[in-house]
Amino acid sequence: MSRPAVLLHFDDEQASAQRIAEQAGLTLGLIARHRFPDGELKLRLPQALPERVVLLRTLDHPNEKLVELLLAARTARELGARHLTLVTPYLAYMRQDIAFTPGEAVSQRIVGQFLAQLFDAVITVDPHLHRVASLQEAVPVPQAVVLSGAPLLADLVATHRPNALLVGPDEESAQWIAQAAARHGFDHAVCRKVRHGDRSVAIELPSVNFSGRAVVLLDDVASSGHTLAQAARLLLAAGAASVDVAVTHALFAGDALQLLSAAGIGQVWSTDCIAHASNAVSMAPAIAAALTNLGP
Repeated sequence: MSRPAVLLHFDDEQASAQRIAEQAGLTLGLIARHRFPDGELKLRLPQALPERVVLLRTLDHPNEKLVELLLAARTARELGARHLTLVTPYLAYMRQDIAFTPGEAVSQRIVGQFLAQLFDAVITVDPHLHRVASLQEAVPVPQAVVLSGAPLLADLVATHRPNALLVGPDEESAQWIAQAAARHGFDHAVCRKVRHGDRSVAIELPSVNFSGRAVVLLDDVASSGHTLAQAARLLLAAGAASVDVAVTHALFAGDALQLLSAAGIGQVWSTDCIAHASNAVSMAPAIAAALTNLGP
């Protein structure tokens, strides 16, 4: 296949776009933004686009960005794009996959269908899926590609904590723990979590001897930090020599980093799916390879 010629991006993701474009051999195209006094957005894309176009937008703080995607994708079609690929290293609104109480919006289905109406392909990293078997069920595009940050984080852990014990903070992290552990033969275990609210969780440690071990908590996403902090306190109380954190998506809302530090966590490592001071590994090579391999 001929690779997409243009990678469209916004000014706040210039560095990420540059890394991907260099790896994939793409030309960069800036989407200029203007904000009117009432908060409305005006976008300006390059005047002429090739048939195959990639649009980069990671969806942390997603609400306004979803409007940007609507405006940008529709305009790209008008300017000549026939095949549009969305590269969204962090894909928001995936956790609400059923209505837990009557009347709740099932945001995964709604946002997934919204994106499928705009794009022909979606590439993302470690989407937060629970009760669906594939990304394509959540985002019904013809081509849906899932990458993982777990192998790269495992490589980083192997360099800095070669004898680490990998621990997942809850059962949902088991898939990423298994990937990372298998890559370097790490010992691994998973905690049990009972959530009482956004900032209220109870953690039960697995039946493992943590005494003297360098433990790395590994997960797909860290938001409030409360789950990781509680797990770290329990691990240190159980005799762990150190506790570090490795996550794919560094949301770290509010005072999350201070909370982790106060709980005794040492290093915090993340991928660059979301720009953050903790970024330690880049997903650009994997994203570029996925773009290159994407079929027509």
